[in-house]
Amino acid sequence: MIVAGFGYRKGVSPEDIERALEAALLGTRTSPDQLSLMAFPALKWNEAMSALASSRKVPLQAVSQCDLEAASERTLTRSERAKTALNVDCVAEAAALAAAGCGAHLLAPRIAVGSVTCALAARDPNT
Repeated sequence: MIVAGFGYRKGVSPEDIERALEAALLGTRTSPDQLSLMAFPALKWNEAMSALASSRKVPLQAVSQCDLEAASERTLTRSERAKTALNVDCVAEAAALAAAGCGAHLLAPRIAVGSVTCALAARDPNT
């Protein structure tokens, strides 16, 4: 299972999110058809996320604040902006890890493209 987690600012477009996702996939040499789920902070719901998930035919999951904070200790990146805004070290990484579940690990640190960050987490389906 591979989960893409996202962090972004207000006003982000589906194209902005798509560019960040493509950069993360390329950076980790992950095929787009390996993507199982896309995750974002529940407090930051955005129509652009919904549109991208629909166009890619990938399920979309809102991650609760509690789950983001629980996953934050396993992130690789530390961002003061993320800590101030959502009390996590890295929004995209925490969203990916939380949605992927127990035993998940990051494939790489998050990628930033414009006002969007994207991180990929993987979990062995047997865990």
